[in-house]
This record gives sequence, structure tokens and C-alpha cells, in this order.
Amino acid sequence: MLDKVLIANRGEIALRIVRACQELGIKTVAAYSSADANLKHVLLADETVCIGPPSSTESYLNMPSLIAAAEVTDAVAIHPGYGFLSENADFAERVEESGFIFIGPTPQSMRLMGDKVSAIRAMRESGVPCVPGSDGPLGEDNEENARLAREIGYPVIIKASGGGGGRGMRVVHSEASLFNAITVTKQEALSAFGNDQVYLEKFLTTPRHVEFQVLADNYGNAIHLGERDCSMQRRHQKVVEEAPAPGITEEQRARVGERCAQACREIDYRGAGTFEFLYQDGEFYFIEMNTRLQVEHPVTEMVTGLDIVKAQLMIAAGEPLPWKQEDIRWYGHAIECRINAEDPKTFMPSPGTINLWHPPGGPGIRVDSHIYSGYAVPPHYDSMIGKLIAHGDSRTSAIARMTTALSEIVIEGIKTNIPLHQEIFQHAAFKNGGTDINYLEKRLGLS
Repeated sequence: MLDKVLIANRGEIALRIVRACQELGIKTVAAYSSADANLKHVLLADETVCIGPPSSTESYLNMPSLIAAAEVTDAVAIHPGYGFLSENADFAERVEESGFIFIGPTPQSMRLMGDKVSAIRAMRESGVPCVPGSDGPLGEDNEENARLAREIGYPVIIKASGGGGGRGMRVVHSEASLFNAITVTKQEALSAFGNDQVYLEKFLTTPRHVEFQVLADNYGNAIHLGERDCSMQRRHQKVVEEAPAPGITEEQRARVGERCAQACREIDYRGAGTFEFLYQDGEFYFIEMNTRLQVEHPVTEMVTGLDIVKAQLMIAAGEPLPWKQEDIRWYGHAIECRINAEDPKTFMPSPGTINLWHPPGGPGIRVDSHIYSGYAVPPHYDSMIGKLIAHGDSRTSAIARMTTALSEIVIEGIKTNIPLHQEIFQHAAFKNGGTDINYLEKRLGLS
């Protein structure tokens, strides 16, 4: 097993990694910015190294500082968590070139799947269902682009090849606006991602967001851990996630999940990963792969009983997967609410000191959070301060437990989005299950 791991992240995920390392007897190093000296994982880690000032670019995104921190503490591996440098192939490469283990996929896999065009091409070759599209970047020939759009059928969506997080996208409803939309999206893509390649896809009007969790080792073994529904979104950011996805049959899970696992074998993928799909009219359409740990991984852990972070550490240590696909079972239903330090109506961030923190409890309740009474939420980073997870024998039971937990949780001193979650759990449409990705914004009057 790994002797010592440097955690190149902050917040709840850094604490999550510390706990998994402690369970496996691995020493931990917390790399933190000067704004995060009082974070819980910094107080609990075996060693700590300040890597820079509050600005992410000078701390959590500072590759030389992170690698130097690993060197001075004699760490053997670096865990990037999610966000920051977790999907940066250059960072993974520099980590390995410096003699450390990167706890994640190879740089080659990250580059392949980080480019949407090459990712879709690889998935098509592996038999993973994809959205009808241009099968490659759009060229400069307007007539050819118009022909492709007509063949796919309007509405279409133009996407940046290197995009993500809802940026670098433009929906086109007619040929009259196609060419200008391509030009503008290319300009945006070059500015945001340093790559002006764009591609074309069929725009699905009422899709759900359903994703499959996978694990793969260094020996060609790969399994899937089933699917999650992440359709409750605002501005392309997930708000509520659940597993399994309502309405997905065991046959669909087995068929699509195995295709994802097979794709991992064919591209020599290593570690944890997530295949993201749009799901509409009973069909799955691949959109991208996240080559890292997901924020919503706890719901999969709750229904499978597996610890995904421990699995990442074991794979990085060179161990083969201890499970075969037939070993994976799903029990009950789990739902996760992302708790953010933000105004529940305007969604503006709400940094400040937490005067009182009282987490909820009871059967099936899990709280992943780094906050405590007296903790000052800094203004420099993402507003998520925790995750509330409820597990029950059924979806109805999980919803009931989450509703109770949301009424018990106390966070005083700052504003949070807890009132938004309480409202969502009263919606008849949510209780019925199967809402599409546009539902919440329409409900909030944002679209």
C-alpha cells in the first residue's frame, strides 16, 4: 500500500481522502493555501504544507508548488480530488515525471477523454451509444456544415471540443443562424479553452442526465457500479443527485454499464471515472467522460457498499480490482443534496463565519462536510460547503429521510441553499421521479 499521500485539494473532498487514507494506514500530507489553515483536513492530516496565498492560481493550481510539497514531505503519491488540477493531463504527466504516483488515470487517457471530439470517436468505436453528430470538428466549408446540420436535424447544438461546465455551447434552431453561431462559438472556445475546435450534435429537448460510475485497474480489469441521475441542475451545475436513476431497468443498467466497462478496457483506462449520458425516449447518448472522482460519488457508495476513494488508492498502489462485475449488488436508494454557501434566491455566494453548525442524524443519513462552528467560509473558492446524503430501502424512504434531515440541519451565520432543497423535495414532479435537466430552471423562472 502507498506509504504517504499528498492531498492537492481542499474542503470536504480533502477530508474524505484523509479518512480513506487513515483507514488504509496511509500517512497524509495536506497541501493548503494560507486562507485554509483552519480547514478540518489540515488539522487532521499527519503533515501540512502551505503552498501559497488564497488565490487558486497561486496555490491549488500551482503545479510546481504542489510537486515541491510532495518532495519536501517524502510523499509517494498525489491525490487531486475533484476540480482544480484533477483532470489536467499536464499535471498528471509532471507528477509522474517527478517520480510520484498520480492517483487517477494516465495522462494519455485524460487527453483522449478531455477532448470531446476524440472522446466521442473513441466511444463510438467501443460501441457506446452517442448523440448523432458531426463525428469530428467542423471545418470552414459552410455548405458542408449546413449539410451536416440538415442531416442531423434541427435543433442542433454547437459545442467546444475542449469545453465543459456549460461553457462553449450554442443551440441553433435554423440554418439562417448556423454560420454565425459557429463563428461565435469558435471565438468563445479559443478565448476560454485555448482551442477553437467545435463540433455539432443533435440537440435533445427534454433529456435527463444519467451517468455511470466505473473502476478500472492496471491489469485490464474494469467494472461499473451502476448509474446516477443528476438531472436536477441549475446553470449546468448539479443540485441533487440520486442512485439508482428512476425508471432505468436492470437490463439497461447491465447493457450500458458493460459497454462503459468495455470502453475502459479498450482505452487502457485506470482508476475511477464517470461516463455521462443524456437519456431521452428510452435511449442513452454519451456526451463526455469525467476522468476523476465525482462530487456525487457518495450515492453510489451508499447503494453498493463500496468505498470508491479507497478503491482509487488501492488501484494507484498497483493492486488488482478485488471485485468482478457479478460481485456488485445494489441496495435501496440514495439521494444527495449539495449544500452551498449562497443565497437560496439570488444564488450569490455567501462567505462568512459559521456561528452554529448542527448536522442532522438518524438511520441512513451521511454528512460529508469540512465545516464546524466558528469556521470562516472563504470567498476565494467554490461555494459548496458540504453534501447531505440519505439512503433508504426505497426511493420513497430516501426522500422521507432527506426531508427530515433538511429540517434538522442548522447552519447559522451565513446563507445557504437549504431552503431551495426543502422546496425541491416538496415538488410532486420530483417525488414522481424522472424530471429532465430543464425542470429546475423552469421551476425557478430562469428559462
